[in-house]
Amino acid sequence: MSEEKRKNPLSVYWIYIAFVIVLVSTHLYINSETTSTIKYKETLLDLVEEKAVKQVKIVNQSTARFQLRKNASNYINSRKDLDFPKMRKLLANKNAKPSQIVFELENIGNHANFEKALDERGYHDYENIIETNWLAQILGYLLPFGIIVLIWLFVMRRMSGGGGGGGGGGQIFNIGKSRAQVYEKGKSTNITFKDVAGLEGAKEEIVEIVEFLKNPKKYTELGAKIPKGALLVGPPGTGKTLLAKAVAGEAKVPFFSLSGSDFVEMFVGVGASRVRDLFRQAKEKAPAIIFIDEIDAIGRARGKNNGFNTNDERENTLNQLLTEMDGFGTNSGVIILAATNRADVLDSALMRAGRFDRQIYVDMPDLNERKAIFGVHLKPLKLSTEIDVDFLAKQTPGFSGADIANLCNEAALIAARHNKTQVEKQDFLDAVDRIIGGLEKKNKIITPEEKKTIAYHEAGHASVSWLLQYANPLVKVTIVPRGQSLGAAWYLPEERSITTTEQLLDDMCATLGGRAAEQLTFQRISTGALSDLERVTKQAYAMTSIYGLNERVGNISFYDSQGRDAFTKPYSEDTAKVIDEEVSKLIEGQYQRALQLLGENQDKLAQLAEKLLASEVIFKEDLEEIFGKRPWDPIEEAQLVEEPTQQIEAASELEPASEDASSQESAEEQGPEEPTPNA
Repeated sequence: MSEEKRKNPLSVYWIYIAFVIVLVSTHLYINSETTSTIKYKETLLDLVEEKAVKQVKIVNQSTARFQLRKNASNYINSRKDLDFPKMRKLLANKNAKPSQIVFELENIGNHANFEKALDERGYHDYENIIETNWLAQILGYLLPFGIIVLIWLFVMRRMSGGGGGGGGGGQIFNIGKSRAQVYEKGKSTNITFKDVAGLEGAKEEIVEIVEFLKNPKKYTELGAKIPKGALLVGPPGTGKTLLAKAVAGEAKVPFFSLSGSDFVEMFVGVGASRVRDLFRQAKEKAPAIIFIDEIDAIGRARGKNNGFNTNDERENTLNQLLTEMDGFGTNSGVIILAATNRADVLDSALMRAGRFDRQIYVDMPDLNERKAIFGVHLKPLKLSTEIDVDFLAKQTPGFSGADIANLCNEAALIAARHNKTQVEKQDFLDAVDRIIGGLEKKNKIITPEEKKTIAYHEAGHASVSWLLQYANPLVKVTIVPRGQSLGAAWYLPEERSITTTEQLLDDMCATLGGRAAEQLTFQRISTGALSDLERVTKQAYAMTSIYGLNERVGNISFYDSQGRDAFTKPYSEDTAKVIDEEVSKLIEGQYQRALQLLGENQDKLAQLAEKLLASEVIFKEDLEEIFGKRPWDPIEEAQLVEEPTQQIEAASELEPASEDASSQESAEEQGPEEPTPNA
């Protein structure tokens, strides 16, 4: 669309404005004659008395209109009061004869008294007239009506889409106009690819897309077609939106950024209108990039659960998006970027080649990537010399980029809270404890009996995990309440790509170690194992019905990655009964295994629990003192926690594998999530 075409509709509004100005000006002109007003009635009466008035007309019994004689100037020049200075000045400025000017006294007071005053001064030639300004009256009625008509025409044009140059911008109140934030003409997000640490594979593909727009001839000369779109997929906090911000900062082309929810509106047709307006703007400024964050808000698969959806506005928006993405030319220079952490719910038509040609998976950072991310987020902080980036990276498995950024900020806040001039290593350890377990509640009221139960519960977790080969290495155990927890155990989870049956079973057994310790020591159990039971139940069902790790059920997986069977089970009632039986058998077997292990080491369990009651916090070194070193522990892993000079610094900050046990309250466990191997 040319610039001239875009400006043409504005001329219509200028015509409306000019018409209104003419009406108002005419009205004002008609209501005002070329007369000069005076303020005081005595001025006119004095002029009448001096025989200086030629003619007086009383208009509508309220206004006196008069003209002066030629000899009036002498008398006017001799007076310095009332309206005479104004009249003298008026005569001088206009350089006119007195008889050529019409003066008007707007308020004569009582009509009868005014006529009497004229008669007393010997002037009887005054004339009473009635004036009616029909044009002014007509305009007085028509002007408001005309303004209403103009407003109505304006609104109708906007609602019909004709007033704003077409597209969504032509709707009333710009409700159908795209809400995209545009970065162009030197405007950027101040984020570049240097600020994106890790994610090397994803960054490489994104850099290539930017290169497509900067130097398209390099590719088109060889017959290549520029990709139309790229979809960033990955868990929350991994850096999908950050990559898009870096593209906006690096690309020297217009960058349109908006969220999927920006298309959603309560009015029918608004979403589709905003899509049209967005792509219209992008095509006008091509080459350009469009970034849609959280595209699953409008890109969900169509046709699912239609019986529960009475409004197809979202589908209309998606249909328009599909049309626009496949509607412009191959090399038009418009590239679509989108991000989502719910790729499984997206419509298949949206995922096909020709719309999103590339799917870039942004996974959780590994060890080396976490080191690079720490390097970015540690730059603004004033750090002590003892900070070791390698140590921090090894102690934060499973942390996303957003988690690491939050960790660094929390460490700085803790250091400032303690009036430190530098952020120290212990601040980072405390920050991890704060993020994972919550704030310490040392003033929480706990009875001695409850505290003893919690100590044996946590000691049970620690003991069983220490005695099992595939359980995660323990770092720290505490019975100090944190958040909603009354106690917690921190472990260092292994970074696994796949998980074996033995590893899952050992993990379940260690999780049930807390309740087993209560049963063995007190011959009773409490509600403190609620989160433990919830976790092992999910693991057992996953092993049986998803991962195919149960011999009786067989190599069958009932996992629905597309979520199409949300309201129906893909197996019979008999199979469901078998699954329930095998899950119960599996959990009970690991519980008995935990009881056996603790029974064989009951004296060591009691020793560990008493030590925990005395100090409230124990570390890996305390378990080595009681149980001895684990024979299957890697040497480097043992050195990892021994690195700190103080025992408190060895309290590494890892994910708690089990939490509180109390006879009065249920505990919430914050340990590693159930493994989901993707072999």
